[in-house]
Amino acid sequence: MTTPLIEARSLGKRYGNVVALSDVSTRVDAGAVTCILGDNGAGKSTLIKILAGAQSHDDGDLLVDGEPVRLERPKDALDRGIATVYQNLAVVPMMPVWRNFFLGSELTTGRGPLRRLAVKDMRAITRSDLASMGIDLRDVDQPIGTLSGGERQCVAIARAVHFGAKVLILDEPTAALGVKQSGVVLRYIAAARDRGLGVVFITHNPHHASLVGDRFLVLRRGRSIADRIKGDITPAELTALMAGGSELDDLSHELGATSL
Repeated sequence: MTTPLIEARSLGKRYGNVVALSDVSTRVDAGAVTCILGDNGAGKSTLIKILAGAQSHDDGDLLVDGEPVRLERPKDALDRGIATVYQNLAVVPMMPVWRNFFLGSELTTGRGPLRRLAVKDMRAITRSDLASMGIDLRDVDQPIGTLSGGERQCVAIARAVHFGAKVLILDEPTAALGVKQSGVVLRYIAAARDRGLGVVFITHNPHHASLVGDRFLVLRRGRSIADRIKGDITPAELTALMAGGSELDDLSHELGATSL
């Protein structure tokens, strides 16, 4: 097997006496989608904060391109090609799409007092990069706040690809979207994978995970209860793991008995 872009080996994280993550292992490969699933409090947020450099792990090992690392801040992750797109997105709603695409990394032309934004270049690059991902916007000058939630997520994905991400971490990108817009985002997750990126897709929706996932890590109460590759787990099995398996069966029998 090739060296994974990211590998977690028995990762653990504590907050005082609270164990948020314990003995969690998985990997993220180039050209593959690793889905991290779990309900609220399962440990998903803690794990992605470690992968994104927002927090450091306390136990275990984190390897990037086969090298043990300790990511102390988000810039450490970005410098290694790990980009994170959070659910709330860091966009300025009234700014045009192209300004948000280059926000914080604006291109300029000229020198000294004649230095100015390279507006024409940024517009052209934004339009071209979005088109290359299959994102067809009417106008890159329109405020990004006028786009749908799915379109904004797709712009964020294309931006991360443009700025050299090798690993794309997506934090619940379909959580607040309807069926149609979720489908749009899932298509662009697949497009990023097909371009050779390693994608980490955090979700509580096993159906969405099954559509695009290549590896599935299921967390519960800070621990891994499954780490399977596509072909070794069915969508029904994944759903059962997410729902609590026997716990759901017990509830079903209880409700059935009550209704008699």
